[in-house]
Amino acid sequence: MPDNPYESRKLLSEYLLFHYGRPSEILPEHAPQGMEAALDFAVRTPGHFSDGEVSRALDLGCAVGRSSYEMSRSCREVVGIDFSHSFVQAADSLRHGPLDYERIDEAHLQTALEARLPEGVDPARVRFEQGDAMFLRADLGRFDRLHAANLICRLTEPRLLLERLPDLLVSGGELVLATPCTWLGEFTRPEFWPEGSTLEWLQKHLDHAFLLESSADEPFLIRETSRKFQWTASQVTRWKRK
Repeated sequence: MPDNPYESRKLLSEYLLFHYGRPSEILPEHAPQGMEAALDFAVRTPGHFSDGEVSRALDLGCAVGRSSYEMSRSCREVVGIDFSHSFVQAADSLRHGPLDYERIDEAHLQTALEARLPEGVDPARVRFEQGDAMFLRADLGRFDRLHAANLICRLTEPRLLLERLPDLLVSGGELVLATPCTWLGEFTRPEFWPEGSTLEWLQKHLDHAFLLESSADEPFLIRETSRKFQWTASQVTRWKRK
């Protein structure tokens, strides 16, 4: 298994574009309608939480931080954790101003772009740290909301996180999990994959502590070059801590 595949400059730029890019910076000219519907994934997944303001929120696998900052709109304290040092550094630097990066267009052709925080978020409510979702520090405390998008099927032993989840949420707290269910041997050995569907597997491991409240699909789009895009649908489930 790779120690950390998320430290390259290329991936950092792709994720900054994925999280903060404007439609005109991401989409090709005359893009099909379905491509536009897949933008702003890191905004849409936190939108699956209930309305209202809460005290504490945890964003696991926060990448370059857009979902963490979005959660600051309704959470008085947000902790964003990611395995990638470069992602966490980029997410944190955005609180101080725009961040320059390069969009790959074709071969050596690149376009200089700038990531910046959207209006209405509160950076003072957010802090970031590097960490492993399977081995979170013991003193994190408990949260009212926990968001983990496109994380679970990228862990070497995902059950380690599932076993920790009940201790991370207060009674009545909400858990939003998003996963494209793309289980790959390069990240997770097949013996740790679900035997049936991912949703059935999640229910098996979470039903003792959580009530499944909703399930929906959310598409997302990652631009690699001007002619290559990843279009994927992530299964988003919301759970309530019993």
